[in-house]
Amino acid sequence: MGEAAARRGGQEGDHPPIDRRAIPAHARETVWRSADGHAVRRIDWPGDTKRPRGSILFLPGRGDHYEKYLEALEEWHRAGWRVTASDWRGQGASGRLGRDDVTGHIEDFAHWVDDLAHFWARWTAETPGPHVLAAHSMGGHLAMRAVVERRVAPDALVLSAPMIGMNGPPLPLPALHAIAKTMTRIGDPARQAWKWSEKPGALPATRNMLLTHDDDRYEDEVWWRGHRPELVMGPASWRWLERAYASWRGLEESGALETVETPVLILSTSADKLVSHAANVRAARRLPRARLVEFGSEARHEILREADPVRAQAMQAIAAFLDEVAPARE
Repeated sequence: MGEAAARRGGQEGDHPPIDRRAIPAHARETVWRSADGHAVRRIDWPGDTKRPRGSILFLPGRGDHYEKYLEALEEWHRAGWRVTASDWRGQGASGRLGRDDVTGHIEDFAHWVDDLAHFWARWTAETPGPHVLAAHSMGGHLAMRAVVERRVAPDALVLSAPMIGMNGPPLPLPALHAIAKTMTRIGDPARQAWKWSEKPGALPATRNMLLTHDDDRYEDEVWWRGHRPELVMGPASWRWLERAYASWRGLEESGALETVETPVLILSTSADKLVSHAANVRAARRLPRARLVEFGSEARHEILREADPVRAQAMQAIAAFLDEVAPARE
């Protein structure tokens, strides 16, 4: 397969193939500002102005950037949706919050929830409904937390491999949290919690084994990091890890998920080595209006960037779910 063909999605009707290594001509990259003035990147696709289908806001995971999801975002646009994707502050090309250019650091996940609530209010006022919040991994955790805390009220929530909980040592969550707390006290909490390689920000040789079976889609991320070096990010800080455990504990509290009225679709895989599939299954059982689509060994963590059969199943499940719970408004 040639290089250009390898990075393109399939043909859809009269539409040309999707080039995963190019910002579409009809998409617009800008910035929005948080309540405290931090500049955060966004990208927007126009919707159908005559018969608007609705609007989707997509948020990526830890260390992610929206360039990785251009294929899915373009497909939603082609289905009629008005589409927006955004960085998180301190990720992508939206600055860094630690002591270097590559460590993923945050003092508290609440800052990200505040940012999402601020942007959501503005975005929903500017775009046609129904309004859908879609997110991957850490983005899924933050989206769920924002819904639980009633900071946002989407018509539907779509979560790809959400980080409801994390995969890791087989210890009770309070013990894991206690260890992370200790590590923030005995050293710089902004230091990296794990190491990838001797070169800061460099990708481990086997990292693709955690993310996707599709080598071409994995190489898209490598390509974007080479062409937009500001996207490069490495491991998270100890403060990030400690705050992640604290936030996870909040979602595990009795009643946290049980009162959520939003329809929720969770895509999760038992082969995930990064987030806890068991936590996602528990969440789906606790949420009053949840639907769970489970994958096995055929899918790794980045379900929306998997090989075509898995990816097609995931995108079809999302489309069917949204047609049912968030139909176009008359």
